[in-house]
Amino acid sequence: MLVRSADSTEHAAVLSILDAAALQTDSDQIREAIERNDVFVAVATEQGTVLGALVLSGAEITAVAVRPGRRGQGIGRRLVAEAQRSRKRLVAAFDPKVEPFWQAVGFERVGTAEADRLRAVWEPE
Repeated sequence: MLVRSADSTEHAAVLSILDAAALQTDSDQIREAIERNDVFVAVATEQGTVLGALVLSGAEITAVAVRPGRRGQGIGRRLVAEAQRSRKRLVAAFDPKVEPFWQAVGFERVGTAEADRLRAVWEPE
């Protein structure tokens, strides 16, 4: 598996993965993020299939998702690691059910829950 910046030909695949995870998506915003190199994809090296995607807006991770059949294989962790290499600080807002994932990749919760969402920050030491 290879993790890299998405290219314009992967726009539909990124949208499909985000939609399958029931994440709010806006096609134009995703296209613009791809153009800014703010979308990372995990790609199966043999088939070239997009297995997961992570979308950034500045220092904020606005979405991260993995194909349902490929979850639990470290793909989300690899996507976050690539985002961490590209930024000095990251922020994420997420459902409390996935807080263990964010803790495992080095994020620390900040503040209190807002509208059933938690916020966490990652900053290298």
